[in-house]
Amino acid sequence: MIDLHTHILPNIDDGSRSIDETFNLIKEAKEAGFQKIVLTSHYMENYYETEIAEREVWVKAIQENLNAKGIEIDLFLGNEIYFTDNIIKLLEDAKASTLNNSSYVLFEMPLNAEPLNLYDVIYEMIQYKLVPILAHPERYSFIQKEPELVYDLIKKGVLMQANYGSIIGQYGEKAKMIVEKFLQNNMIHFLGSDVHRQNTIYTRMPEILSEIEEIIGEEKLRELTTVNPELAIHNKRIDISEPIPVELSLKEKIMMRFKK
Repeated sequence: MIDLHTHILPNIDDGSRSIDETFNLIKEAKEAGFQKIVLTSHYMENYYETEIAEREVWVKAIQENLNAKGIEIDLFLGNEIYFTDNIIKLLEDAKASTLNNSSYVLFEMPLNAEPLNLYDVIYEMIQYKLVPILAHPERYSFIQKEPELVYDLIKKGVLMQANYGSIIGQYGEKAKMIVEKFLQNNMIHFLGSDVHRQNTIYTRMPEILSEIEEIIGEEKLRELTTVNPELAIHNKRIDISEPIPVELSLKEKIMMRFKK
């Protein structure tokens, strides 16, 4: 498996707080069955702004250490870019990273408010021959209320990365219910841990994989955990299944709007 979304680099963002924690997280990932990890530290203007050159030094040093110890796991550089008008400029200026220098760009939005210029920025990325990947769509409150937004974004060329922890309720019942529907309706293209701390997500992977396989089957699970991430980091085209619009029942709509 390939973990496409992690916060493992030390002292770069709100993820790993030390080099020891970094190596412990990598050990957990290996034990959970991951052979490759994309290191997608946050890039947020005026807050988390560690540029590519510094992060590349970290990745190289950590990879060399792993190789010296005979730990067979491959690391790749990326970012989870916080939504901004300046995504293209950040990439051009070698501040933020695509996934392994590919055309695939992992980005996130504010959790509680859809950006007014969302479609403008998406259009610009696609015009630059980039493939936008939206991190954890199931976690955004405005998507939970109106999941048809994800269907619309997919039709416009955006791919979707769900978090493993959502299926076990790590982000609440709303995210759990929505990610189930997205999985059932061909609206998730990658899975990622979004790991920040030890003893959180990797240690629960057997339970998580079992839950997801029950929903989508073994072949589709492999597609989301291994096949599609492999294609992305090697800059290959991903052919997706036709998404099916999510329809919420009246009870579900009420839950999404009023339940905390």
